[in-house]
Amino acid sequence: MSVALILEYEEVAKREAGRLGVADWVIENILDMFCQVGSQQTIRFRLRPVLRDPNDEFLLELAAASQADFLVTYNIRDFRGSEVYGIRPVTPAEFLRTIGAWP
Repeated sequence: MSVALILEYEEVAKREAGRLGVADWVIENILDMFCQVGSQQTIRFRLRPVLRDPNDEFLLELAAASQADFLVTYNIRDFRGSEVYGIRPVTPAEFLRTIGAWP
């Protein structure tokens, strides 16, 4: 987890909450839970520019700082290039299959 990631989650979740009929307090509780169970990573370097979308660079930096093997996203195309750092972009379904949690 990083501050930037939580702020991104908060922005998207609250934007979609009204459309989905979810109260803001529910979103806030979920984000609080992420903060409690997540492991905060400090980003001490910048890998930029690597990715097609500059707004996604912080996610690659976070994945690299946490020594992640995968970057789970529906947006595979914009994360091409992350392989240079040993991080493979995969869809959620592909990730679940990889870890044996999906048929």
